[in-house]
Amino acid sequence: MEELAYIPSPSRGVLYLGPIPLRGYAFCIIIGVFVAVWLGNKRWIARGGRAGTVADIAVWAVPFGLVGGRLYHVITDYELYFSQGRDWVDAFKVWQGGLGIWGAIALGALGAWIGCRRRGIPLPAYADAVAPGIALAQACGRWGNWFNQELYGKETHVPWALHITSSTDGRVPGYYHPTFLYESLWCIGVAVLVIWADKRFKMGHGRAFALYVAAYCLGRAWIEYMRVDDAHHFLGLRLNDWTAGIVFLLAVAYIVVSAKKRPGREAVIEPGVTDGATDASGGEESSAGEADVEVKDEAPDGGKDEVKDKVKDETEDEVKDDAESAKKS
Repeated sequence: MEELAYIPSPSRGVLYLGPIPLRGYAFCIIIGVFVAVWLGNKRWIARGGRAGTVADIAVWAVPFGLVGGRLYHVITDYELYFSQGRDWVDAFKVWQGGLGIWGAIALGALGAWIGCRRRGIPLPAYADAVAPGIALAQACGRWGNWFNQELYGKETHVPWALHITSSTDGRVPGYYHPTFLYESLWCIGVAVLVIWADKRFKMGHGRAFALYVAAYCLGRAWIEYMRVDDAHHFLGLRLNDWTAGIVFLLAVAYIVVSAKKRPGREAVIEPGVTDGATDASGGEESSAGEADVEVKDEAPDGGKDEVKDKVKDETEDEVKDDAESAKKS
């Protein structure tokens, strides 16, 4: 293999600004969150919601998601933190890597439900709006694994092989499949699929989110099968393969059942806001503007003089009546 025909790994995953550590893994997660909120906000406004609502609910969803992702990782890889010779304090060091998407989505959904309930917003509608943004957030987040030189695949000599140089935690330097890159590209494809399908079929009541889940699970299954990092196995398959398969079936079942019971999409997704009640910037249109349109429709340019004469005659009649009443009294 030619020396330049591979993907190099960073020499280190953290830079220091004085005493402050700037970690590549953390930056990837933060960038992913901003992308998810930005795209979710645009989709929410397009559905008739207010600007800022997605960010307000994300304040609940993101912390819950981070905690859930870390809990899933620590529970399923408990030996990394609680076996002999390990320091349990490392379980809290999120910046070293280790966020399980299954736990992040599950607990993140709980946080989103709390935020939606406080605003009187249906959770399925919110989930549909943020679904492609979550996929893009995952695409950004996977580059954090590149900074940490982790979660790579089997050894290979393809031109796009990932060159692992670290030997910590049992790593063997060499050239491996860049599964972080495969999953990142797959997540971008999932986001595009959900946006297209939602526009084409007007998906509602959580079906766009379910499509994201099903599509992601398909990709995660074959990518997970390529990975060589330690993992629990059941019947010859990694735990995450089983999880991906079960969640895929549940997502597909939800799409089918939901489409039959609640076809179409929600007419109103946020209290006090109806279709067309927000402008491009997310602000509410004034009722005065609507009144002006009605007046213009009733009095086109050709009839303006007639309207003025009519108003003038009515005013003169009222003045005469008042004068006569005054004489009689």
